[in-house]
Amino acid sequence: MAQSSRTWRRLLAVGTVLVLGVVVAAPPAQATGGSGAFRSWQLRKAVTADGVLHHLRELQKIADRNAGNRASGSAGYNRSVDYAEKVFRKAGYRVTRQAFDFQTFLINSPSELERITPTPGDLAHRIMSYSGSVDVTASATVPTGDPLGCAAADFGPVNVGTIVLVSRGTCSFGQKATTAAAAGAAAIVMYNNIPGALAGTLGNTFTADFGAVGVSQALGQELVAQVPAGLTLRIHTDTFRGTATTENIIAESRWGNPNNVVMAGAHLDSVPEGPGINDNGSGSGAVLEVAEQMRRVYPKNKVRFALWGAEESNLVGSTYYIANLPQAERDRIALYLNFDMVGSPNYVRFVYDGDNSAFPPGTGSAAGPPGSGAIEALFHDYFESQGQASAETPFSGRSDYGPFIAAGVDIPSGGLFTGGELIKTEAEAAAYGGTAGVAYDVCYHLACDTINNVSRKAIGEMSDAVAHAVITYAFDTRSLNVPTNGPASGSTAPAGGGGGLHDQEHEYAS
Repeated sequence: MAQSSRTWRRLLAVGTVLVLGVVVAAPPAQATGGSGAFRSWQLRKAVTADGVLHHLRELQKIADRNAGNRASGSAGYNRSVDYAEKVFRKAGYRVTRQAFDFQTFLINSPSELERITPTPGDLAHRIMSYSGSVDVTASATVPTGDPLGCAAADFGPVNVGTIVLVSRGTCSFGQKATTAAAAGAAAIVMYNNIPGALAGTLGNTFTADFGAVGVSQALGQELVAQVPAGLTLRIHTDTFRGTATTENIIAESRWGNPNNVVMAGAHLDSVPEGPGINDNGSGSGAVLEVAEQMRRVYPKNKVRFALWGAEESNLVGSTYYIANLPQAERDRIALYLNFDMVGSPNYVRFVYDGDNSAFPPGTGSAAGPPGSGAIEALFHDYFESQGQASAETPFSGRSDYGPFIAAGVDIPSGGLFTGGELIKTEAEAAAYGGTAGVAYDVCYHLACDTINNVSRKAIGEMSDAVAHAVITYAFDTRSLNVPTNGPASGSTAPAGGGGGLHDQEHEYAS
């Protein structure tokens, strides 16, 4: 077949010897062709946007056949794992499916937010993950204390039985909802503290029969201003929360030093609202394409690819993996690379700020373990070598690198991100193209996150960068020991941006 012939030619370029139809490993120096740069361009030539898009189309088909989504705990996710396993096994990797239980969240029917008075109409919103099921019409109020609504003292008798309007910030969405429910509120509307829509999660430990939705900063401020005029709202949420079993899928190379493991991963699950082709089919597709094109590469270091489950439920899969990995095995991991959303239609080339030069700890970012700055530098240097701008985004803890960089684990980490729900600036539009004043991904966490919601150009550029990093570290991780610390490279993303589990506001976000 034409596809097989094309793949054979690519892989031969990466360094294999073919004898009478049998693949024979050449010695590493011959198989790799010399320097890391030479290996990089060979793999990047093999990795293509078409290859990534093939996987995205397959994930879209899976979602289409399974209620329109690939959320962990659903049939759509299970079929996604089956597909990824088939790809990895066909490419010759040792594959493990790691099962775990978690609190799933599914949406039975679309949520509704309606203004009853003073000006009736439906309001743009997004349901918070792990919201309970309610259908309530009530007066709207604001907290009697701090508008952030993080403490019991922020609510008073006036809030009992009402729908409270609370600003994002300082504490988690789950804490805001828990505190408002305990104070006797009927439901909660949380509004953004920066421009753009607001989607997030209450966390998989939230079990109250309490409705929660998010709205934009502009709409939230408008509603707050209407409270004195007798604002009345209706909230309808229809959800399922319960224990389910899901899986991570781990694929490991048969070659390489098992005491120096290079990990690269992405979350495979979508949110219940849609098929999740950018978030995060794009990262998963890039990982699958790189893994396929490396199938006849014989790396010096063991390479381990991971596709995580239940990321959208608060990083459950990657957290479970790290928590159940013996210390001796953790110590063998040289680094972790995370790829969460790499095909955003209005994209920017964001690199995680591993040395905290742009986003110091305490400003919405976690500290990058030693070596993380070197990973950041590798990506910036790569983009510069291609004549492409890049910018920094914080280690906000909102994607699957979080468990790897957590205190006591401290595995050097880094990765790429093309932007989510936040708004592209004029400066970014000038540097990267696209449209200022529009979200990087207008379909973030929505049903429209389909195969039509990805940028082919972004996928091509970012998958090449993924390939460059993986193949570089597959042969040499010594650069992780080179100190790096300096000024931020290029422009920077707001502290609220970066990572796939956007706006969950858990331990690192504010």
